[in-house]
Amino acid sequence: MLATAKNCPPSRRFASTTVREGQRALNPSSASRRSFLKGSASAVLVSGLGSGLLSACGGGLDGTDLPDTPRLASVSNFRDLAGVGAGYLTVDAKRVRRGVFYRANALTLSTADEATLGQLGIASVYDLRTPGEIERSADVLAGGASVQTLNVLGTSDFVTPALDTAAAAVAFMESQARAYVNGGAQRAAYGELLTDLANSTGVQLFHSNAGKDRAGWVAALLLSIANVPLDVIMQDYLLSNTYLIQSINAQIETLRAQDGDAVVTIETPLLEVQESYLQAGFDQVQASYGTMERYLTRGLGMSQTTIDTLRSRLVS
Repeated sequence: MLATAKNCPPSRRFASTTVREGQRALNPSSASRRSFLKGSASAVLVSGLGSGLLSACGGGLDGTDLPDTPRLASVSNFRDLAGVGAGYLTVDAKRVRRGVFYRANALTLSTADEATLGQLGIASVYDLRTPGEIERSADVLAGGASVQTLNVLGTSDFVTPALDTAAAAVAFMESQARAYVNGGAQRAAYGELLTDLANSTGVQLFHSNAGKDRAGWVAALLLSIANVPLDVIMQDYLLSNTYLIQSINAQIETLRAQDGDAVVTIETPLLEVQESYLQAGFDQVQASYGTMERYLTRGLGMSQTTIDTLRSRLVS
């Protein structure tokens, strides 16, 4: 059973994927997805999760929770990959290690947050943004951490195409997720990142611009490698909407003031994450490679030894 956490962020409508009893049985694609992740990443869907957000937050079975990951006001989507409490529970009754890998949005650290982050002993930072994004908002590094840039998109800047409907915005985000699986630049960058994370020492942090899409895919891959159940991986992905809620609301109000409600409706899907975005990536893995293991080895060029080493770093 998954334990519920004692200290979860406040709920938001996007942050829970609790499924009503019997709902998945009515969806023919669900069985295929269950089979895919069970065979590829040893993940199974967990029934009776109760509160999806609480389950996603992790938590200890015996009350011996570790100290909370600090919340950073200037980097709102900063969090421990392993969740809170004792860390996410895996399908083989292990725990994802806390304090090993962190994820974040752009490191626009305030002086106070720089000092807080410096106390975590982060050795390396991996910046997944384009050169244009980095030029507009360079990282503030804490505690002498080294930085490595990995341009996941392989372009000079992130450019959103002209969109005329919310559905088009959703389709664009889903296409981005599929490109993480099939794109040459994306596969090269993700393969290099996961290999470096496996072979690194010390605490590591990876981030993108909002910390929800490019970094969200990395987090989903790492949790899959750790054998965290798919439902929990999905809920962890959707937690970006909770952590970024103030930023999302501020951007929405700016859009509304500048361009009106119609543009807000169209562009809001770009500011958040939806279940279909991550599912598009997983579906593309299944379509292109059959299993997650083949995506990691054939798509990302990782050796089985490297995957096993990474899994050993991830779980206890």
